[in-house]
Amino acid sequence: MPAPIRLIFLGGLGEIGRNCMAVEQDDRVLLIDCGLMFPDLDMHGIDLVLPDFTWLRDNAARIVGLVATHGHEDHVGGLSFLLRELRFPIYGSAVTLGLARNRIEEAGLLDRTELIAVADGERRRIGPFDVEFLPVTHSVPHAHAIALHTPQGVILHTGDFKLDLTPVDGRRTDLARIGALASTDGIRVVLADSTNAEEHGHAPSETTVGGVLRQLFAAQRGRRIITASFASHLHRIQQIADAAIAEGRVVVTLGLSIRKNVRMGRELGVLRIPESQLRDIEDLDQLDPAKVCIISTGSQGEPMSALALLARGENKWVKIGDRDTVILSSHAIPGNEANVNRVIDGLLRAGADVIHSGVADVHATGHAQADELKTYLSIARPEFYVPIHGEYRHLMANARLGVTMGVTRDHVLVCEDGDVLELTDDGLAPTGRVPAGYLYVDGIVGDVGQGVLRDRRVLAEEGVVVVVVTVDVESGKVLTGPEIITRGWVYAPEAEDLLDEACDRVAEVVEQALANGVRDIDALERDVRRAAGRFVNERTRRRPMIVPVVMEA
Repeated sequence: MPAPIRLIFLGGLGEIGRNCMAVEQDDRVLLIDCGLMFPDLDMHGIDLVLPDFTWLRDNAARIVGLVATHGHEDHVGGLSFLLRELRFPIYGSAVTLGLARNRIEEAGLLDRTELIAVADGERRRIGPFDVEFLPVTHSVPHAHAIALHTPQGVILHTGDFKLDLTPVDGRRTDLARIGALASTDGIRVVLADSTNAEEHGHAPSETTVGGVLRQLFAAQRGRRIITASFASHLHRIQQIADAAIAEGRVVVTLGLSIRKNVRMGRELGVLRIPESQLRDIEDLDQLDPAKVCIISTGSQGEPMSALALLARGENKWVKIGDRDTVILSSHAIPGNEANVNRVIDGLLRAGADVIHSGVADVHATGHAQADELKTYLSIARPEFYVPIHGEYRHLMANARLGVTMGVTRDHVLVCEDGDVLELTDDGLAPTGRVPAGYLYVDGIVGDVGQGVLRDRRVLAEEGVVVVVVTVDVESGKVLTGPEIITRGWVYAPEAEDLLDEACDRVAEVVEQALANGVRDIDALERDVRRAAGRFVNERTRRRPMIVPVVMEA
């Protein structure tokens, strides 16, 4: 009897981002992707959110490598953090590895991995794993689906994909190979991208955006054009450059990641922008603004990105004015809407015209919509169907598509982060859970836990009250204070009477405790916290963080 195969989901199920899973075969582990997620608005001060690495650390000796499906941050952005703790080779297309390499190199961790490029259709042995790399179309070039040929049959991970019949580079999702696998070996399990499962119909082709951009560029003659897109969306950058060059403009990159990716794309032959049409941002003042197209980072409104600095008037290279048109050729990732809206408002205040996906078709999704998923299912004909990559509602919508396309209801499994599935001769079934919580990044890894985040929420919503009192434990007397320092509870200069009353209440409690023989500083601080908290709640119905400081003379 063939040995079972285990699928361990560490991120990306029930959220947009943190995509990471592991496959276990013959006591060895292969990882598929390790991405990051942008923080929610209530994650105060958090820079990034990563998968929980606990299970990976515990099984480090068994990991034989990682397969990267494509180069987006939600799939490879976590590698520079995981490589601080583990060592393993990374497999992917040259473009995928080029995009992943940037962050790994910035972190100084290239010596902890080997980047191994694979070609479309290549089949590689990675430890005991027989891995086939199938080309798929997505919003980043040279993305792959992963077909694992296992003793329990073929497991197909779709990667992020769409069925674009007219992609910019002519590289289509390889439905023919998927059909051949289904007709010969059969496909036991499909793990499928769910991001757009709720959207009816087909996603528009990326080339349709090019036509819109050309029309917009023609209509903006005499004005400087600034565009913003994902730095990894090389197809979009190509179409922006084509539209600019057709109108006699030169292309200027603004932002380190855009500059690096344009250089890499040209070296790999993915981008075709003539050297004569590229200019350095340092030369901007010498160029006719009406003959310039600036391609900037910051389409998601990241606070320190080039576009956000532009919107705040803080970019050292470019100042926005009423002769500028800004084209946001992207769509806000869920959770980033407020940041993007803030940037748009700032650009409008500075006098620019702003064109975004809400007013023109300047963006096309890279994820399959409902009819594309149904087409995929009709070709793959899997025995089991597992929706991945998406919020829970996306997973459920994708599960319904699986049932619609003939997968029996009990063979469609909706999982969440931490779930473990086991594939045996008897079928695919849940067998347990592993740790899969959030790992918060604020500056460095591991310095922010749930407790710290909970404190930050209290500080943001209710404020803080610090109560300072000095006592002589030998004589049992209050020497100085109490003094109350507050931020975010009340404005001290306007609430002197309230603060004086709070001081009197705390003083009474401390004096009573000392009179009763309490000499332990920790015990006195507990009394101070209770007294101050009770007073604050009674008088203001608020619950700020109370920080008691009892000092011994």
